[in-house]
Amino acid sequence: RILHALCLLVDSQRCDATFVSTISIIIFCSYSPILSDTEFLSQTIQFHSFLVSPFSSTTGEICAFKIHGQDAPFEAVVLNKTSGEGLLQAKRPIDCELQKEYTFVIQAYDCGAGPGGTNWKKSHKAVVHIQVNDVNEFAPTFREPMYKATITEGKIYDSILQVEAADEDCSPQYSQICNYEIVTPDIPFAIDRNGNIRNTEKLSYDKEQQYQIMVTAYDCGQKRATVDVPVRIELKPVCKPGWQGWNKRTEYEPGTGSKPLFPKMQLETCDGPVSSIRTTVELQTSHIGKGCDRETYSEKSLQKLCGATSGSTDLLPAPSATSNWTADLLTDSGRDSDLIFKFDGRQAAKIPDRVVPKNLTDQFTIATWMKHGPSPGLRAEKETLLCNSDKTEMNRHHYALYVHNCRLVFLLRRDFDQVDTFRPAEFHWKLEQICDKEWHYYVINVEFPVVTLYVDGVTYDPYLVTDDWPIHPSQIDMQLTVGACWQGGEVTKPRFTQYFRGSLAGLTIRPGKIESQKVISCLQACKEGLDINSLESLGKGIKFHFNPAQSILVMEGDDIENINQALRKVSYINSRQFPTPGIRHLKISTTVQCFGEDTCISIPDVDAFVMVLQPSEPRITIAGTDHFIWPAADFESAQGVVLFPDVRLISTVAQTEPPAERTGAFHKTGLMEEVIHSLDFCDILVIGEELDPQQESLEVGHSELHGKHLDATNSTSGISIYGVDTLSNYEQVLRKVHYHHWHAGGIFQRKFRLTCSELNGRYTSNEFNLEVNVLHDSEFIKQVNHMALQPQYVQEMSQPVVESNISQESAFPSAAAAVILVCVSFLVLIIVLGVYRIRKTYRHFAKGTAGTKENEMDWDDSALTITVNPMELCPTSSPSTSMSSDR
Repeated sequence: RILHALCLLVDSQRCDATFVSTISIIIFCSYSPILSDTEFLSQTIQFHSFLVSPFSSTTGEICAFKIHGQDAPFEAVVLNKTSGEGLLQAKRPIDCELQKEYTFVIQAYDCGAGPGGTNWKKSHKAVVHIQVNDVNEFAPTFREPMYKATITEGKIYDSILQVEAADEDCSPQYSQICNYEIVTPDIPFAIDRNGNIRNTEKLSYDKEQQYQIMVTAYDCGQKRATVDVPVRIELKPVCKPGWQGWNKRTEYEPGTGSKPLFPKMQLETCDGPVSSIRTTVELQTSHIGKGCDRETYSEKSLQKLCGATSGSTDLLPAPSATSNWTADLLTDSGRDSDLIFKFDGRQAAKIPDRVVPKNLTDQFTIATWMKHGPSPGLRAEKETLLCNSDKTEMNRHHYALYVHNCRLVFLLRRDFDQVDTFRPAEFHWKLEQICDKEWHYYVINVEFPVVTLYVDGVTYDPYLVTDDWPIHPSQIDMQLTVGACWQGGEVTKPRFTQYFRGSLAGLTIRPGKIESQKVISCLQACKEGLDINSLESLGKGIKFHFNPAQSILVMEGDDIENINQALRKVSYINSRQFPTPGIRHLKISTTVQCFGEDTCISIPDVDAFVMVLQPSEPRITIAGTDHFIWPAADFESAQGVVLFPDVRLISTVAQTEPPAERTGAFHKTGLMEEVIHSLDFCDILVIGEELDPQQESLEVGHSELHGKHLDATNSTSGISIYGVDTLSNYEQVLRKVHYHHWHAGGIFQRKFRLTCSELNGRYTSNEFNLEVNVLHDSEFIKQVNHMALQPQYVQEMSQPVVESNISQESAFPSAAAAVILVCVSFLVLIIVLGVYRIRKTYRHFAKGTAGTKENEMDWDDSALTITVNPMELCPTSSPSTSMSSDR
């Protein structure tokens, strides 16, 4: 009979665990042993035995167990021969991961019936089946070291990607993964038990471009993976047509030339069937100065710089003693000393008769900067910029420039004696610029009967010209006004009417000649704008054009890459040495057309800005001799005296060492570096009483101004040299300024003050004060100087004085003698000190003016000795008189 035994063995892997079984044997006298049929579910298997016939003690015993099976790692050992109890044990460690179950055959042998254990009998073959139970010894491991995925923003995904872990345990309980978990906190993702990761909300590329999360796994025995796996999820934006790769802010350092604005810019069209692209780049500078960064020199200096013809009259100059008619107007000098006059509809100015040109002739030019907005009300009044009308009795307008309903009108009424026919009188222009609240430069060139308007350098013909009769001749004087029109014929009281509302600057009138377009363009030219680097490198399929101010650039093409390359070459440039710092806004607008469609893709506008950094401000210094003495004869000579023979003009800027050059703990800052730039005027003012034109003058020869961008004007207050030119040219002219006085014997000194300016007063120099002394009675000093060469004169002169005092001692009281002695001593001391001061001053001046020998005095190097008769000088001289004569 064959019995089966089922055994369960726990996995012991590296441990020396044993498998123990107890075997029961049934003996039937002379029959073979019998194994009982038993099933065991434990680590220990016991076979229980019993004796059926105990007649023979030897034949009833069990002596051995034998296992039949290839490589079965078990053995059976007899524990009790009589009871037949045995032990089934493992010969080596059991590993479930290597083999989960074992099956083999076992037989029992008795001790035999014959002597020495022969004639033994064996039992039937019993089949033993052993299953190895698993323990949770392995942790889950992920199949990949890292997981990556890319998703598009704005979508909810059911599964972005799946992570997968495995377990090397052998049993289903411990080898299966029952759970996954995201261990990174506060992220918009979730994972299910199968390892599928999904997002829990819509994601934004602008908020986050990439997520890095950590995931772990658990087996069914709740053992966690020892190493978590990283998962990287990258977001890509939804394909939105538009410009990419541009910076919101671009910094511009003065003096660096042209700087690219969009070096990495490219257009995304989302694979649309693009047929053509049109891109407009606009530089917005309306808030800078008068519409952009222009040179802020005075009108006279700019006209000289641009080569304008002379003879223009500035009708809105800066208020001063000689131009006081603008003193009551509202002004806004701005940050760059750019003089602007604001008119609020209640102010106007009368131009003095001495300033007004007497005859405009048939050719003349009127120019002005104007900023004007729409007029309030449905029926707006005329707003007069410039008006020449009757001063009294009548209200006739001879010529005028005014704005009416956003139209610019120029009125010109000819005199009856000039022409007696119906002639053009009013010229009308209707332009958007007139009421756009922006600065524009207006120039009216009159070549009667033709009148041409220039706005920002662009010509416009009048859309309407009306004719009128000439004005009848009369003896009534005319009044030129700015900001309104003078009504001299009012019955009650003459008054202003038709007030202007807006801003004006640089209003000039030039009779007898019109300006060329080249000069007009120069006068209003912007010094900043857009530029294209390397025009020759642009693709052949690119068309582009600028507006006159180079503030707008339009490019067209049919290839996206060519447009990208062209836009990367667009740059900003500011040619001013000292530009106005601040923001310049940029706007890029793009229109895309597709095949068969007018517009297929909408490209959002790009808003960016250029930040112009603060330039290093120059410090202008005037140096030279500030005090000297000339004989009166030199002042009265034809040449006069040179006031500034050794003047020096120096301009420096503060420089800070760059960080790379700072090697020590302390570094130098404020280092002064000399720079070369221009000046626009130098004023020489008289300190004290104004010049008397009948006796004195300040002059500079016209030959000294020739070949330079300089001019000069004289007044009783001094002389002004103006024009945009170099410091060197200003030095040359200043060194030739002469002062004349035809009656120098009546003065003792004159004081002058020299100041210079760059950019119409934006940067000014120090005040250089000069004192000029007049030396009187030089012949007396020369005679005394020669007397010092003859010592006998000293004895002859001094000896009688002593004898006279002794012989007349009785006639003079002692008190009188003491007074005389004190007077003489004090007088001699004053004279000696005065002569010493004269010689010291002259020697100091002579060192700095070597080479101007026509103005030098001949001095004797021998000692100067003065002998004075005290009886002649003491009663009539005093210290104060001597000191004044010294001066």
